[in-house]
This record gives sequence, C-alpha cells and structure tokens, in this order.
Amino acid sequence: MQPLWAPVDVRERLGLLDATRAAALLGIFIVNLEWFNRPWEAFGTGAQPGLAGADAAVAWVVQVFVAGKAWVLFSLLFGIGFALMQARAERVGRDFAPAYRRRAWTLLAIGLAHGMLLWPGDVLRSYALAALLMLFLRDWPPRRQRNLGLVLYLLVGMAMLSMAGAYLFLDDGRDARAAAAGAAESARVYATGGYGEIMVQRVRDLLRFMANDVAVVPMALGVFLIGSWLLRSGRIAEPERHRAFHRRMACWALPLGLGLTLATRSAVASDALREAGAGAGYLAAALYQLAALPAALGILSVLVLLWLRPAGARALSAIAPAGRMALTHYLLQSLIASTLFYGYGFALWGRFGPAALLALALATFALQVLASRWWLARYRFGPVEWLWRWATYGRRPPMRLGEGAAA
Repeated sequence: MQPLWAPVDVRERLGLLDATRAAALLGIFIVNLEWFNRPWEAFGTGAQPGLAGADAAVAWVVQVFVAGKAWVLFSLLFGIGFALMQARAERVGRDFAPAYRRRAWTLLAIGLAHGMLLWPGDVLRSYALAALLMLFLRDWPPRRQRNLGLVLYLLVGMAMLSMAGAYLFLDDGRDARAAAAGAAESARVYATGGYGEIMVQRVRDLLRFMANDVAVVPMALGVFLIGSWLLRSGRIAEPERHRAFHRRMACWALPLGLGLTLATRSAVASDALREAGAGAGYLAAALYQLAALPAALGILSVLVLLWLRPAGARALSAIAPAGRMALTHYLLQSLIASTLFYGYGFALWGRFGPAALLALALATFALQVLASRWWLARYRFGPVEWLWRWATYGRRPPMRLGEGAAA
C-alpha cells in the first residue's frame, strides 16, 4: 500500500511561511480597502486627489511600501506552497498532478464565487489559472524555473510599458471621458444600490478584470516559478544556510523596488503626464508592477532575516495563526468590507480617508489573529481551508484536534 498522502501535519508546517502569509494578507487588505471605497475607473495613477495631513501621509506610505508588493509577496508564497506540496507527494510516491488540478479548479470556483458575490477584484481566479499552467513546468530544474519566471514577469511588464507608451501618443481623450462617466455610475451603484443592482455591477467589473488575465496570469505564473525556485534551492527551506543571499536581497532588491516606485510617483505627478489623461494611469501601472517584484523579494528576505533572530521569530509567530487561515480570512475581509461600504450594508462608501481605512485594516487584522488563535486551539484548519483540502485530496480530513489520525 502507498503511504497516506494528506494535508501537512501542523508540526511539519514552516512557521516562517505562515507568518509571511499573514503579513501579506494584511498588506492585501490595506490595499483592497481603498478599492472598496472608490470606483475602479477612478484609480488612474493610484493617487487620490485632494488629500492632506494624515490621509496624504498614509496614502504615500501605502502606495510606496504596500501597493503591488503585497500580491506579489503572496504569489511568491503560492509558488513556494506548490513546490512544498510537490515534494511531499514525491516523498510518499504519489502522483502530484491530479490532486493539484483538483486544488486549482476548486480555487477557481471559489474565486469566481467571491468575485460575483462579494468583490470583483478577486485574485484567486488568476492564481488558479496560473497554477494549472504551473503543472506543465513542475519538473523543470530550479534555475530554469527561476529564469523563466523572471523572463515572464519582465516581458509582461515591458509589454505593459509599450502599450502605455502607445496610448500616450494615440489617446484623444475619449477613453478618459468614458472612464469618468463609468466611475460616476459605478460609485452611485456601490454607494446606494441594493444587493441585486450591486451584484450586476460586480459581474460587469469582474468580466472586465477577467480580460486583464491575459497579462495577470503569465505575470503570476512567473512569480510562482520564482517562489518554487526559492524553496527548491533551499533559500526558504534552509534560510540559515542562505543568510548572505537574504542580506543581498534586503540591501539591493528592496531599495531598487522602492526607488523605482518613488521615481514613478514623481513622474506621474508631473504636469506633462497629468495632461496625458488615462495614458498616465497605464504608464504608472506598468512601472509600479515592474517595481513590485524586487520590492517583494526584498521584503521576503527582510522577514526571513527577522525570523532567524529569536526576538524577530517571536514577533512574527504572534501573527502566524492568521497565515494558517489566510483563505478564510481573505474571504472574510471582503465580506466585512462589502457590508460596511456598499449600499445594501451600512453604506459607508467613500466616507473614510486613507488614515481611517488603515486603522480599520489594522483593527480587523488584530481581531483575525485573535480569532485564529482561538480557532486553531480547537481545529486543525480554517473552515474554507478544510473544504479546500477535502476537494484536493478527495476525502474528508479530520477537522477537530484529536480527531482521527494526524493530518
């Protein structure tokens, strides 16, 4: 008989990954909260006009240190998780691909439901599609995975830059006017609409974002491949042996990413680009995305170096339980935000500035950490994680601690 292949035992989990996943979850929520308060068409270069004081300072910090970086950090962790699951399957002599296909298709279903019922900006759909493509590259050597990942990410980024440049020259202002009209209608629906009307708007927005998967999916695949290389090369599995690598990433990649972000902010704030209308938004999106990968790699290395210090490991371990329930908390964050801000809930759309939204994100995350500690003292998985594992492995895993065999 083949050994049982089941969800990883809690004693075998890498605490560093859970803590990093929790940090990425917080970053994603901080960024997403603004998207729950402004129409998609109004984002442009990402800078909300007319901010001052604490709101202006918080908006600057979020855009420089968090926006774009959080989803790339989470994508690196997704690639690391792929490589971990593949390695465990190989250790027990199981075929990895069928279970991972079930895992990806289940994630796609969750993402589509999330996008239609709660929030159209869902990233799970793109992750699932990239994960299915990742299966074809699972046996590549680690360095080839890394190299292809970098090429994919840079090629998509350069294609985005080329399209933005063409748009700057060809834009006659019609798209900007259409976006302004769409933003006004979208804001009205989300701020005052009932659930049915808002769901129709969400589906419209979701379909538009699905069209962007032509760029997002290969970019996510590139980051997955880099994450797989990080694990298979030992840089995450054995971080103490790779301190020099993580110091280099913290000292070089992180400043590079943050520096490019700052340069982009300065460029898109210039009068010339402001007059360029919507083209400036496309240019900013491309540059911000190119900056996100080195910044996220640097942030990951900073967290690794902190983890290797006793005080840093204790601090990061405090938030790690939320990382073990990241999918549950990600969906719960959308439920909380849509209920607070949309018309069918408390209708607080647009009433909070960046400083208040940051406070809300931190308070919500703190409560999620506490809830995770309570839950995981009694159960093995978060509720959505449990269902996801059931679909992945084809059998119901034990839920309560002490129930059945370790899983």
